Amino acid sequence: MRERVTMSDGGEVTRDALARAVREHAGRLAASLVSLLGDFSAAEDLVQDAVETALRRWPVEGIPERPDAWLFTVARRRGLDVLRRESTYRAKLAQLTWPVPPKRDDRLRLIFTCCHPALSRAAQIALTLRVVCGLTTAQIAAAFVVPEPTVAQRITRAKRKIAEAGIPYRLPENPRERLGEVLAVVYLLFNEGYLSSTPDRAQAGDLVDDAEWLAALLTGLMPDEPEAAGLLALIRLHRARGAARFDGDRLVPLAEQDRSRWDHRAIGDATSLLTRAARKHRRPGPYQVQAAIVACHAEAPAWAETDWAQILVLYDMLLHLAPSPVTRLHRAVALWHTRGAGPALDELKDLDDPLARYPLYHATRAELLRDLGRGREAGQADARALELTVNPAQQALLEERLTWR
Repeated sequence: MRERVTMSDGGEVTRDALARAVREHAGRLAASLVSLLGDFSAAEDLVQDAVETALRRWPVEGIPERPDAWLFTVARRRGLDVLRRESTYRAKLAQLTWPVPPKRDDRLRLIFTCCHPALSRAAQIALTLRVVCGLTTAQIAAAFVVPEPTVAQRITRAKRKIAEAGIPYRLPENPRERLGEVLAVVYLLFNEGYLSSTPDRAQAGDLVDDAEWLAALLTGLMPDEPEAAGLLALIRLHRARGAARFDGDRLVPLAEQDRSRWDHRAIGDATSLLTRAARKHRRPGPYQVQAAIVACHAEAPAWAETDWAQILVLYDMLLHLAPSPVTRLHRAVALWHTRGAGPALDELKDLDDPLARYPLYHATRAELLRDLGRGREAGQADARALELTVNPAQQALLEERLTWR
């Protein structure tokens, strides 16, 4: 159920609607102000003042007919009232008028600046959420369940780094070379929302919302980059299965999910997006391949009808494009369903060290051992997975397996 906020006139507005309005218009305003003022930190401060004012007033007054103009007016007034800088800066603010001339690349430049490789990944995520998505420091802290001063410090250091290192507010000469950094930030944001790495909650829908919005924005701004479309399709395919992922506090494995609860229209739309990007550009990449794997699962009418042979081929392709121990682990699952538990377990032997503290490695190993009739070892592997995971939904599933073994 969507949480609603009652306004002073008795009307209601969903928090989703508030989030969408802020996310869409704050990012556009931030990009325009950075472009105009040439001062990343000052523009970000102005936008955040406007966002915080909106979050106080819109739940009471309702979302204005023109949220972008409303935010612009507050930001401009705030700049004229409290910022006292060099005369050229004041003159720019004084001359700033609505509407701000739209520039297609402004938000794209803003995203690439926030995701500059000189910044740490944690700083990239925090800065992107604050500047591009318009989240406040308190909201980001709540989303990642970390102290607010920690987030504030990350953002401050990131802005200082941008200023001191002279990081320019522009697209790199070859945006494709740094697109991987941008997509990685969005992907990590989605992963944290889809299955939280904290003990306080199983998932964080607000982070998933922000990740999907950023992926959609990148796809619109960079229509010739199939990996952006691939990431958007991947997120939407996962979200389409969301209604069946949990049974109370327990995570429901894919094999047990009620597929009638999946959003099959959304699955079709996401698959079409992926197919169009692949056919048009013929430049396969890791996100497109991951989306194709999820599409294979999503399009299967039942677990028993999953095309594991195709999934195994796709994992081989993914290992070629972006080799990693986690991808090898997932490939072993596909191998299990095509060639048996024995060959799959053999594939895991040299992953003991790189994935020693990865809960899914031990949980997968437990499933393979159980299939081979090695129940005691399977229980030990499940117990190790339970020791390592902090996600409450994963814990509930593992505890159930240990109880019934």
